[in-house]
Amino acid sequence: MRRHLLAMSSLFAAASIFSLSTSWAATYNVTIDGSDAIFLAGRTDLVIPDASLPWDTGTHLIRHPGPTPEEIKETLPPGLAVAAGDVVRVLDPAVGGISFFNGLGAPLFGPAGNGASGSVLTSLDGISGYIGPQGALSGVFLNDSIPNGASAPPTLDFTPGGLGTGQASLSPLLGQIFYIGNGLTTGGSFKEFIAPVGATRLFLGIPDGFGFNGPPGAYDDNDGAYQISIGINQVPSVPEPETYAMFGLGLLLVAGLARRRKV
Repeated sequence: MRRHLLAMSSLFAAASIFSLSTSWAATYNVTIDGSDAIFLAGRTDLVIPDASLPWDTGTHLIRHPGPTPEEIKETLPPGLAVAAGDVVRVLDPAVGGISFFNGLGAPLFGPAGNGASGSVLTSLDGISGYIGPQGALSGVFLNDSIPNGASAPPTLDFTPGGLGTGQASLSPLLGQIFYIGNGLTTGGSFKEFIAPVGATRLFLGIPDGFGFNGPPGAYDDNDGAYQISIGINQVPSVPEPETYAMFGLGLLLVAGLARRRKV
């Protein structure tokens, strides 16, 4: 009986490797429209004009000089509540497609964006610039303040010559746009992002601009959407390959302890 209890205790210890010691956890299924401008994260101080009108404020996104077939109005990106130190993890690969060109429908870009590089966008007020694949699903952490007077943090480089796009874990600064893509690392596991000190909100959106370069904008012809399932202090419902390997190691350790007790 004692041997069985020891085995069960060891198995519980091995399984606890995969648990999270956090005070709360939540799962969200988020839709990100092509018009969800990541550079407008937290900008509740702006009145976005109709697509047929020019911006009449100092802070604005660049638009096409004439009407587009879509005539899409930029939208504020969706946001979720977070706290400093929270682990935001992808629970399912992002799916969907967005067209960034005049004319409805194809060609569509997936959440991973177009190519390994090709976009170099400048900052907007307190939101950093973006360097990486064109039109990829991206995120930014903010505090409770509206980022209209803050200095923008340094721009992260997600091209092959910089950070790349395959990192498993990333700890961006407040206001620093980071690449999410399809949510998978190069090895096929799920990415995670650590909320920085002061963070209270996470926004998901799209980085865009004319030719994917220069000042952000050109959202008025973007149609389509991405979808992603993410968890805050949550783990995927389906274990990843490395999790299976560690669990198998735990079972081997339990078996070894049980054999030693029998001797």
